[in-house]
Amino acid sequence: KWIFYFKLILLLCRRWRLFCSSSSEEEMPQPSVLRHLTAKIKATGPISVAEYMREVLTNPVTGYYVRNNMLGPEGDFITSPEISQIFGELIGVWIVTEWISAGRPKRLQLVELGPGKGSLAEDVLRVLGQLRSVLSHCSVSLHLVEVSPALSGLQALRLTGGSAQENQNHHDPVYRQGLTSTGLPVCWYRSLDDVPEGFSIFVAHEFFDALPIHKFQRTQSGWREMMVDIELENPDKLRFVLSPSPTLASTALVQEGEGRSHVEVCAEGGVIVQQLSRRISEEGGAALIADYGHDGTKTDTFRGFKGHRLHDVLASPGSADLTADVDFSFLRRMAGDGVACLGPITQRVFLKNMGIDTRMQVLLRNCVDASIRKQLINSYDALTNPDRMGERFHFFSLLHLSRLATPPNTTPPEGLTLQKKTPAAPPVAGFTELSFS
Repeated sequence: KWIFYFKLILLLCRRWRLFCSSSSEEEMPQPSVLRHLTAKIKATGPISVAEYMREVLTNPVTGYYVRNNMLGPEGDFITSPEISQIFGELIGVWIVTEWISAGRPKRLQLVELGPGKGSLAEDVLRVLGQLRSVLSHCSVSLHLVEVSPALSGLQALRLTGGSAQENQNHHDPVYRQGLTSTGLPVCWYRSLDDVPEGFSIFVAHEFFDALPIHKFQRTQSGWREMMVDIELENPDKLRFVLSPSPTLASTALVQEGEGRSHVEVCAEGGVIVQQLSRRISEEGGAALIADYGHDGTKTDTFRGFKGHRLHDVLASPGSADLTADVDFSFLRRMAGDGVACLGPITQRVFLKNMGIDTRMQVLLRNCVDASIRKQLINSYDALTNPDRMGERFHFFSLLHLSRLATPPNTTPPEGLTLQKKTPAAPPVAGFTELSFS
C-alpha cells in the first residue's frame, strides 16, 4: 500500500515538474533592457546618452539591432532603398563613375556600413552586372559591416540566395561569407577595422544617425553633459539629468567658440570618418554618406521611432529605434586635410544631379501597367519631395585629394594656338549637375 502511494506521488511530481518547466519556458520573460540599465545606474551612477544608446541598440543580448528586424512596412522605419530600386541604381552609377575617375584600378572593394536588408547592395550589384563590359578587367568584391545577426541573415538570403556560410572560427574577422549568383564574393564583418586594405568605395546610408551621441547643455557654470538616471518617484522609469560638474566628454568634445546652447556630438562617428579618411588617402577610393543631418546648425535631434511613429527615447528601451541627425560639420572637421570633402547637399539635389528624372522618364515610357506607373510616381515623390525625403536627407562625400586636383596644362601641338584657360577638375557625379544626351 505504501509502495503504491509512493509511486503515485512520484508520478504526480514528474507531471508537475513537466508542467512547471513548460510553463516557465512559455512565461519566461525576455532579457529586460530596462532592468539591465537600472542595475547599471544603481551600481555606477547616471550614464551618458552615448552609453544609453549603445546598450539599447547594440548590446549583444538585448540590443534592438541584435534582436529585431526593424526595416520595411512591418518594422519601425523605411529607408530609401526599400522605397525604390532607382535609388540604389543611381548609387551604383556613382560608384562606377568614381572608379573610372580613379583610373580604373584592377581591384575594387565595395564596402557598405550598416547594409539593412541588403536592398541597396543588391541594386548596386545589378548596375555593376549591367556594366560588366566596363568592369571586365576589374576584380570586384562586396564587404558588409553589420553587427546584427538577424539582418546579416536577411542580407545573405537576398545577396547569395542563402548559400553564404557562417564562419565557425570566432577569431576570424570574417564571420560570414558567400558568393552572389554571378560569382562575386561577399564577406561580413563586425567592424570597419576588419575590412581588408585596398582601393575601396565606401557607402554609409542611414548608418551614422544610429551611432551613439553625447548631449551637452550650456549652463551658467559652463558646459554640462546630459545623463540618463532613474526616476526618483518611479524606479521603473528613466529621466534625463545634467552632470553637476564637467565630464571628460564635455571637456574634450565641445568645440571652443560653440555658439549653440545645446550640442550633440557623435564621437564614434568622428572616429569612423577618421578611419575612412586614412584609408582613402593611403589606399585610394571614396566614401559616400547619406543620412538625416545638418551642417552644424541644429541642437536637440535625439528621437525614437516605433511602428513608423515618434517614440519617447527613454520609454521601453529596446523596443524602438534611436537616432539623431548627423552633424556634417563635425564629420568634415574629423576628416582632416588628408581628403577632400563635398557636401552636404540635399537628397533631392543629389538624385536630380545623378539623372533620376531621365531614369524615371525611361521607366514610365516603357511601363504599361497603371498600378506600376502609380507606384513609380509615388516612389519618385517620396525620394525627391522636399516635404518627404527630398530635403530631410543629405549626401556627403570624402574623396582622395587627387580627385579634385586641377589637371596640368598640356602643350598644344605645333602650329595650333589655344586660348589660355585654366583646366577644370573632373566633375563629381551627384555633387555637380550633369547633362545627359
